[in-house]
Amino acid sequence: MNFLRLLPVILSFLLLGAHFYRAGLMPVTVLCVAALFLLFVPKPWVPRLFQAVLVLGAFEWLRTLYLFAQMRIAWGEPWTRLAVILGAVALFTALSGLVFRHRNLAARYQKT
Repeated sequence: MNFLRLLPVILSFLLLGAHFYRAGLMPVTVLCVAALFLLFVPKPWVPRLFQAVLVLGAFEWLRTLYLFAQMRIAWGEPWTRLAVILGAVALFTALSGLVFRHRNLAARYQKT
């Protein structure tokens, strides 16, 4: 059942990996996917690491939103839908870290 609780984190990391893959940053892509294996390590530092990376990931989505919206505006193309979609992805990524507050996950990662 913990897998279902961790699904937002997994999805967020896979989306970030796809984003970096599209940008041609293969080492970061591999890092995003490989980091998911840390979810199997029941240590107290794992949730904090994932929460920090998810916040950084949300900032990356907001940075991408800004850059793409600026390009669209400069080309005279609509940018509102882009802003809504990337804003939602940034929000989803940022809020994914809250899954570690669930009592079952908190108990799993508090074991030393």
